[in-house]
Amino acid sequence: MKNFHPTGNCPIRDILCRLGDKWSMLVLITLNVNDTMRFSDIQKTISDISQRMLTVTLRTLEADGLVSRTVYAEVPPRVEYQLTETGKTLIPHIESLVDWALEHMTGIFDSREKAGQPCG
Repeated sequence: MKNFHPTGNCPIRDILCRLGDKWSMLVLITLNVNDTMRFSDIQKTISDISQRMLTVTLRTLEADGLVSRTVYAEVPPRVEYQLTETGKTLIPHIESLVDWALEHMTGIFDSREKAGQPCG
């Protein structure tokens, strides 16, 4: 029997916790579609993300080695973000999850409605 204890080193909990937040997958997909982007462009693309949350999300993804951050010595400084090679290997899995969600969305929303739990 496999156990998934909350203590110790559980890679499933650890990785999914980082990727399963509200914004990480959207940022990864946005960078995949648009390649290299500046902070303001990412924020415009994901219009409902706050500046603080985008900063936190990008730092987390960078710390995990999924996104790279390049600072150019210009005035004012220019900062660009892009997927790393490791980040690019994650995209097909995210796209599969998106495809699954699109395929099953109506049924899931119907089930939620029957259970009295609103969508969104």
